[in-house]
Amino acid sequence: MPVAKKHFVIRSKIWIEDDDGKVVFGDGRYRILEVVDRLQSLQAAALELKMSYRAVWGRIRASEKRLGKPLVTREGKGSKLTPFAEKLMVQYRRLQETIREESDAIYDSLISDYLDQ
Repeated sequence: MPVAKKHFVIRSKIWIEDDDGKVVFGDGRYRILEVVDRLQSLQAAALELKMSYRAVWGRIRASEKRLGKPLVTREGKGSKLTPFAEKLMVQYRRLQETIREESDAIYDSLISDYLDQ
């Protein structure tokens, strides 16, 4: 009985750590900033992300401390991303896209043909 041909893809997850192995930035921090930016509120972001306000604020504060730069500022009754945070998000997305493209190319050249037989 013939076996259906399978196709495989490579997946990876990246994040940035400091010298102590503590998370500085990754998908979770990116998502938090993305929602804060859209909703202009830490509290609303916490609700949407199904996280406590304390957890959202704690992750932002930890990243700010490790980066030595603010990511979020208070604006009136809401919150706003700093220009640094906005640029960090753009650059992080570029990093992810580049790694994904390079990983796909390396996978295709080294193992794709072997597994997809």
